[in-house]
Amino acid sequence: MSNFDTIQRRDSEYVAHTYGRFPVAITSGRNAVCFDADGRRYIDMTSGIGVNSLGFCDEGWIKAVTEQLGKLQHISNLYYTEPCGKLAELLCKRTGMKKVFFANSGAEANEGAIKAARKYSFMKYGEGRSKILTLKNSFHGRTVTTLSATGQDVFHNYFFPFTEGFDFVEAGSIAELTAKSEGVCAVMMELIQGEGGVLPVDREFVLEAEKFCRENDILLIIDEVQTGVGRTGSLYCFEQYGIRPDLVTSAKGIGGGLPLAAVLFGEKVENVFSPGDHATTFGGNPIACSGAVEIINRLDEGFLAEVVKKGEYIRERVLKMPHVSGIAGMGLMLGIELADGIKSADVVKAGIANGALLLTAKAKVRLLPPLTITYAELDEALAALEKSLESF
Repeated sequence: MSNFDTIQRRDSEYVAHTYGRFPVAITSGRNAVCFDADGRRYIDMTSGIGVNSLGFCDEGWIKAVTEQLGKLQHISNLYYTEPCGKLAELLCKRTGMKKVFFANSGAEANEGAIKAARKYSFMKYGEGRSKILTLKNSFHGRTVTTLSATGQDVFHNYFFPFTEGFDFVEAGSIAELTAKSEGVCAVMMELIQGEGGVLPVDREFVLEAEKFCRENDILLIIDEVQTGVGRTGSLYCFEQYGIRPDLVTSAKGIGGGLPLAAVLFGEKVENVFSPGDHATTFGGNPIACSGAVEIINRLDEGFLAEVVKKGEYIRERVLKMPHVSGIAGMGLMLGIELADGIKSADVVKAGIANGALLLTAKAKVRLLPPLTITYAELDEALAALEKSLESF
């Protein structure tokens, strides 16, 4: 029995069957190169679904994490720790936001933003102004409340009753947004709908939505769980849209491989939470925050410019490949549109056979490589992708 067979059999017997796993067990890696339990080599174009910002086992990140691990692994938020405050300061100074609440996952961060928006409105206007508008085709998490905020019917099943207080508008329709604005305290949106198919939201719609929110004291929440932390070529995607959100949620890439998330508060809501309003046991964990400090410090202008260049390099190569009808996204968050009825899941399976780990996003093949991926690694991954497409 191979190493993989042993791992798979144990997983099948003891781990809840909530994931449709591919028949690969990854055991080690460096940057964008990883190896499976049987020693096979792959180029990772997934970064753990946008998590491993600096790739596998980055030396600087490991040093930051292990140094903190030797000092203090956890103490709770009843006390101060240096890494928590240091990371919050970096995020505020880089983004212009005012305060940060740390959590552990994107869904938690979105729950925190939802609570903040509803408290702001309740304290200012009282009851009856608690609805939050999100976009159709959006994805905001898998807790009952963030599923309620998700604008895809496919997720709205089995777990009834869902949390009330959400409604959905078509991305791009400012008329629908304004028509549904009665009793609304916030509008929440992703600027690129990742799980929805790597779909950038129209810039004019976003600007009009921001203006409408400002004029009506409706908070604007930008979900940057997947788009944030350098993924699109700026620290946060909202910078490229030229908007100033009231709340920004961040996760995935900020932890670099450890569970970490953040809610960034703008000036209007920086003091909306009081002690006891919101909390989480592991939020602001000193080990995760130490690694995140290393990540944020690395994402300087030169680094982010390289993310943009690598994204353009991928676009140019992919558009010449067979069965490709288009490519969408920004920076290193890209979705490949397939022609001729080819299924994205089949391309991902072929990619594994050819030595590249890829993702799907509905009908598209999604690419979320480590931000540190080298051009040599990119060339190897793109050759594997092209070979996979040629097999159809």
